[in-house]
Amino acid sequence: MKVLVIGSGGREHSLCWAIAKSPKCDELFCAPGNAGIDQVAISVPIPVDDLDGILDFVAANAIDFVVVGPEGPLVAGLVDRLDAVGVKAFGPSARAAEYEGSKGLTKDLCAKYLIPTAEYARFDEPDAAKEYIRVKGAPIVIKADGLAAGKGVILCRNENEAYAAIDHIMTEAAFGDAGAEVVIEEMMVGEEASFFALVDGKTALPLVAAQDHKAVFDSDKGPNTGGMGAYSPAAIITEEMSARIMDEIINPTIRGAAADGRPYKGVLYAGLMFTKKGPQLIEYNVRFGDPECQPMMMRLKSDALEMLLACAEGRLDKIKLEWHENAALTVVMATEGYPGAYGKGSEIKGLEAAGKLKDVVVFHAGTTEKDGSILANGGRVLNVTALGKTVKAAQKRAYQAVDLIDWPQGFCRTDIGWRAV
Repeated sequence: MKVLVIGSGGREHSLCWAIAKSPKCDELFCAPGNAGIDQVAISVPIPVDDLDGILDFVAANAIDFVVVGPEGPLVAGLVDRLDAVGVKAFGPSARAAEYEGSKGLTKDLCAKYLIPTAEYARFDEPDAAKEYIRVKGAPIVIKADGLAAGKGVILCRNENEAYAAIDHIMTEAAFGDAGAEVVIEEMMVGEEASFFALVDGKTALPLVAAQDHKAVFDSDKGPNTGGMGAYSPAAIITEEMSARIMDEIINPTIRGAAADGRPYKGVLYAGLMFTKKGPQLIEYNVRFGDPECQPMMMRLKSDALEMLLACAEGRLDKIKLEWHENAALTVVMATEGYPGAYGKGSEIKGLEAAGKLKDVVVFHAGTTEKDGSILANGGRVLNVTALGKTVKAAQKRAYQAVDLIDWPQGFCRTDIGWRAV
């Protein structure tokens, strides 16, 4: 069958890498793709937000199945438009994708259906938000309600930091329209992990868990990013804990979403905090995590395309997934300056040597190719991913590969996986 993956990041490279191995896949395209994706799929220069262009390409090339990677086109309704022309697609409808598009909507769902989460309030006016902070005190968490590329969450240690965060998000419009409304939450204390489940509207199938590292610098210092690395499995999510998460968080969400007229299909990604009270929902994402998807795809033994098709076709109850027992870990290499301003166009060498190491794959994120050279073209640029018998072994192998990459303008954290190690 002909498959089109939407996106250009490390998540999409890992999805293309996994899908390309399927005997069901005859032709694989990716829009817009990147220099690494070019090695396993045919990249087509269509931006992820050009829904008309995507629909035209699907029709002209008789695409059978579309896998939507990033949240933007999901929230914009790409799956709805593909459904309308009879093309199968992996991902939620626009109404269901609003659970990522609006943090406030998700918090309201939790309140309505008794899903454990932090106490919260929603505001569309800065003075009212500041008054709430004066009453509640700090530490406290301020979140832009809309999509902010993983950067719209500010942890505030005191009230002055919280007032500054309100000004940054709402008055200065640091995240554009995403910050027109804010969600203010109590600060939960505990260990954070990511939990993923495939949902076909009726059945939810848990995937392996992962943990990522949001902060830009070692020891979880500095501002939050889209993710500086991840590993799987996450020791905190045992089989017993997985069952509890399904019972207390995932299944009530699916039932509640359906009851509210937003039936869910696709992958549901729950960011969780493990507190003294038990697992609590931080937020939902409506797509695979990035960089969590990369170690997950490395560990997947089952046919990735068949897995995604079964989800889209409503037959997850017939699927049993197999995973490698080995751990996997990915280290993100980013351009100096990220998550702030950064340059583009620096050359990256040593990728071939790194990729030749046993059980190592270098997934590309922000890269482009020019005259045979690989150039950095984004903030997060490479995802150096390795398998190992343990997280520590995978970590060692991933950093061996990082050391072979010659890119003076790049940097990475040196402690990915520290919780497990």
